[in-house]
Parts: sequence; structure tokens; C-alpha cells
Amino acid sequence: MDKTKLNGTLISYVRWPLLFIPLLIVMNIHIYSIDKKVGMLMSCYVVLYIVLATLLQHFKKKTLVRDVVEFAMRYNDDVHKYISESSIPFAITDAEGVCLWYNETFYSLFINIDTKKEFLISDCIDKLTTKYYPENINEDNDFHFNCEERYYKATISMINGGHFCIAISDETDIVSIIRDNANQRLDVGFLYIDNYDESIDQLDEVRRSLVVAIVEQKINKYMQGIDAISKKIENDKFVFFFQHQYLQSLKDNKFSLIDEIHGIEVEGGPAPTISIGIGLHEENYQKKQEFARSAIDLALARGGDQAVIKSKDNTLFFGGKSQQKEKTTRVKARVKAHALRESILQAEDVIIMGHSLPDADALGSAIGIYRIATDLGKEAHIVVNRVTDSLNPLINLFQGNPDYREDMFVNGETAKEFISRKTLLIVVDVNRPSYTDEPELCDLASTIVVLDHHRLTGDGFTNPTLSYIETTASSASEMVAEIIQYVGDDIKCKSLDADALYAGILLDTNYFMNEAGVRTFEAVAFLRRIGADITRIRKLFRSDVSDYKVRSEAFRTMEIFLDHYAIALCNANECESPTIVGAKIANELLDIKGLKASFVLTEYEGKIYISARSIDELNVQLVMERLGGGGHMTSAGAQLENISLEEGRAVLKETLTKMNDEGDL
Repeated sequence: MDKTKLNGTLISYVRWPLLFIPLLIVMNIHIYSIDKKVGMLMSCYVVLYIVLATLLQHFKKKTLVRDVVEFAMRYNDDVHKYISESSIPFAITDAEGVCLWYNETFYSLFINIDTKKEFLISDCIDKLTTKYYPENINEDNDFHFNCEERYYKATISMINGGHFCIAISDETDIVSIIRDNANQRLDVGFLYIDNYDESIDQLDEVRRSLVVAIVEQKINKYMQGIDAISKKIENDKFVFFFQHQYLQSLKDNKFSLIDEIHGIEVEGGPAPTISIGIGLHEENYQKKQEFARSAIDLALARGGDQAVIKSKDNTLFFGGKSQQKEKTTRVKARVKAHALRESILQAEDVIIMGHSLPDADALGSAIGIYRIATDLGKEAHIVVNRVTDSLNPLINLFQGNPDYREDMFVNGETAKEFISRKTLLIVVDVNRPSYTDEPELCDLASTIVVLDHHRLTGDGFTNPTLSYIETTASSASEMVAEIIQYVGDDIKCKSLDADALYAGILLDTNYFMNEAGVRTFEAVAFLRRIGADITRIRKLFRSDVSDYKVRSEAFRTMEIFLDHYAIALCNANECESPTIVGAKIANELLDIKGLKASFVLTEYEGKIYISARSIDELNVQLVMERLGGGGHMTSAGAQLENISLEEGRAVLKETLTKMNDEGDL
């Protein structure tokens, strides 16, 4: 105690009596100059003050220090007792997260381990590690966590000595209020009957009324189950509003209304199907409505019979398992053909582009558009960055041909030099900018037209000038063959143009075995009339010996997974077109009895390409979407990056197992 020193403001207060001594001496000298007698008298008082102040400083200092220390000890005990017995959990750790001290409340709530041993704070509070610790003493960091259905906030502060204090507050009530508020906000949805004209209007009046009543009854009952407000805005269109808390139940039952409507039997006509689009936005109801519109448009563009949930950051798909019915009317094709003609006429020049590593369908449809553009008097170029062996025979038909320009085919870098504000970019056989042969062109072009037959995904083109996505078409070449018939009488296709379009249809339909409908054969008949040569086309598809060896090895190593799914690895490094070989293997595997689908994985240029095929028992497009790809119900694909063939097979198996457990296969 004797060695205890006072410092800071406290020592200043203790020394004040001594600090007055110089002042009194100066005053005494000044008074001497005025009156010596008074100065002598004051000197006596000054000497007396100095003696008393010195004695007080010497004898009372120890008592003062003792009293200060006793007060501090009592204060520290009170604070320590308050913190130890406080209802607020407290803990102190070192810089490594080792728990050094905790109060009784912290112990009772969070410690369920042997406290005699050294332990980390993360052993008590999961995921609370030193990365959440503040870097300086003037900074506090918050960490939110839950424990046994209670929600907490840990406030972490740095204290002297490089230690950290963790104070925890219970925010369960706040979280509950926020959650209730979020659950009670309204979400917006649209419900459309996809095939109203085909399934209802063609019935007689009595059966039509009956089917309409059944459909509306099921819709109204479903809406009542989620406490929704629904309104019929047209014969085949509904809008509905529901609380956000019911959205999870809709996801869990995977929009069972879709299957209920699809199960309605309509004598003399196809069963009705519906599409649902729901928009989510936390704050803006106008944005919710826009997202809902975008979601229903996306559901319809993907072929209908499904539900789409769209938010600012994500797009979810449900349903879409049924086989799409081909539309017999060509009204849409005629309207899109006229719109395409106007877009080409307004442009100065045209650039046409397919997907990366283009196949016969991408090239054939591009050549068909090239013919339309050139016959309308526009300079046109087709972007092809890489010509594979499988595409070479088709390309050679046009290169060096005096009927076609030398710069008919250009690479992506050259196309960037041609493009301007008045250039029209036409994208064929793909609807995702990242999958195009030169994605940068999509950013440079101010006017874009998209023609494709694949189902849309959430990362398609944003507001293209013209979008013609016909998922019931067998191929992009079929769509272009129809457009040529309606775009104008001044379009005169040459026989090689017809060959290219015919080859594209032949490839995508696997020789008319997949997705070939009435309109497919009508398009082929048109191409035959304008000069398509079957013999010349057949020669384009002949394979070399190395392809056969690769296919034989893939068959030998093929395995059957979950009793119905063939998975094969294609080691086609010696082939010029490994992805084409993989697609052929996938098609051939379907000839094995008992198989519902085939999946062939091909390694090429650092990526794993998956070719998925089925006949009608599995929607392989849903499987490929789980892996970031897409396509058709019977023909789809995906790309995996930074992964080996064996790892890719493991990922595919895991996806199939998960979908099988969830009932999506």
C-alpha cells in the first residue's frame, strides 16, 4: 500500500495546496512594495500556510491513497458481482479464441463441455471464430447465431491486454417480429391455362362448360388452401395474391396443382395444362408484379405445364415434366417472320452467330438466316470461331463457292470490327449469351434477335429486339425453314442452303427419331422441294475410324446407375469433335432395353461436356438444369468446369440420387 502512487487528475487535486505557495509568495512580495508592515504580517501567514500544507501533504497522503484504493476495491467488487450475476451472458477470450472467463448466465446457456479443460469460444458458439474479432479497441463487431430455437447477437469488443469481451443479447423477439412481418407480406402470381384453345374451345358447349368448371374449381380450391385472393382476368388467365409464409408449402408440394390440372381427362381433346409465375421482392410491389410477369413469360417460353418463381437474385423452376404438344398453327411463325424481315431491313448489316462449338443445326439455321439477309440486300456474316472435323464437310460446301461471299464465315475478332450501332445481331440455336460463340458481341450489339428451340433458363438475353423461342420445334433449322416460307417471296434459297437446313434437322432429331413432329416433316418437304440433296447430306455425316473406336470403348465401360440410367465416359481426345461423338454415343445407348435415359461425359478443352438423352420416360432437361445446363425433355446437355471425368460422373450420380429421392425422376 505504501508504494502505491497516485497519478492523473487525482494527483493534481492532491497537490493543489502546494501549488498555491508560489502564488502567495508573489503576492507577499508585491504587498511589501506597497506597505512593509502589512507585508511582514502577511509573511507570517504565508509561512504558517506553507508549514500546514507541507504537513497535510506528508501525513494525509497515505490516508487518502488508502481511501481511494478501498473505494476502487469496493467498486471493482460491485462491478464483478454485477457482471458475474448478470442475466446478460458475458465471456472473455484471448486473441486465439480461448475462453478465459465467463459468467454464470453464459455457463448455463452455452457451455455443455468439460470446463476443466481449455476450450475455444467456437466450442460453445458454433462458427464464432476469431475472424469476427475487431482489429482495434474502438471497434465492436456483431455476430448473430441461434441456439435451441433462440436467436442471439454476440457483441465482441477488444479490451486492454489484447483480450476480447463477448456480450450476448437475446434477439428472439426481434427476429420473430421480422419473420412475422416477412411472412405476412403479399406475393404476386399469375396463372395461365396453357392450351385453352386446344383443350377447351374445340369441345361442344356442354363438355366445354364442364371442363372449365372442373379447372376453375381445382384452381379455387388450391387458392383457398394458401389463403390467396385470386381473380380471373381472362378466360384462361388468373392473378392471385398470397402471404409469403405459404410460399414454402408451395415449393414443398412442388405446385401440386399442375399435376391435378394435368390429370383432368378431356374426351376428344388434350388434357389442360397450366403455367404459374410468381414474383418476389422485399420492398417494391411494382417490382413484384414485373417479376411475376417475367416468370409467367419464362414458364410459357419453356413450354408451359410448370411454375417459375423469380426474384432479384434467383429463378426457380418446378414441373415441366410432361411432353409438350406440337402446335399445328403457324400463325406465330408468320408473325415472327414478318418482324424479322422488318428488323433486317432497318439494319445496315447483319451478323449471325450460334453457340460455341457450333453443330450442324447451329450452322444450318445460321446459313438460312444468311440467305434471308443477303436476299434482302444486306451484307451478312456468320461467326464461326472453330471449325471441327464434323463441321468441315458442311463448311467446305460454301467456302470457295462463287455463289457465296468469301467473307461469309468470320471469326469473333473479325466480327467485332464489323459491328456498329446499326448492326443487327441474330443469335440462333442458343438463348444464353454466355453459351454463344463470341459472348462479347452480345454486349457490343444494340439490336439483337434470338431464334431458338431450347427451353429458356434464368440467364437468357435481356430485352432482345425480337425473341422467337419455340420449344416444340425439333431444331432451329426447322424454325428457320418455316420463317423462309413466310418472310417474303423475294427470298430464293439455293440447294446448298436447303442442304444445310436439312442437315441441321437431321442431326437434332437423330434421323427423325427425336422430337420430330408434323411441322418437322413439312419443313423437310419444303427443303426437298427447293433442292435438298439426300445423298450429299448423308455423306456429310459419315464418321471416321477413330470415332468408332471411341464409341466402342465407351460402350465397353458404360455402367447402369439406379437400374435405368446409363452413364458412360467418352475419352475422345484423338477425335476432332469429341462433343459430337459424345452425343452420338448417348443416342445409341437408348437402344438398350430398360434404359430411361443415357448420360455421356466428354472431356474437352478443360471442361466436362455432358450429353443427356431419353425417349419419353425422363425429362433430361430438368437433370441438366440442376447442373447449370438445359435443353429439351429428350435431349439436353451441361458443362462442368475445373473437374475431372470421374469427379463429373460422381456429381452426376449425386444429382440423379437426390432427384430420385425427391421424386423428380
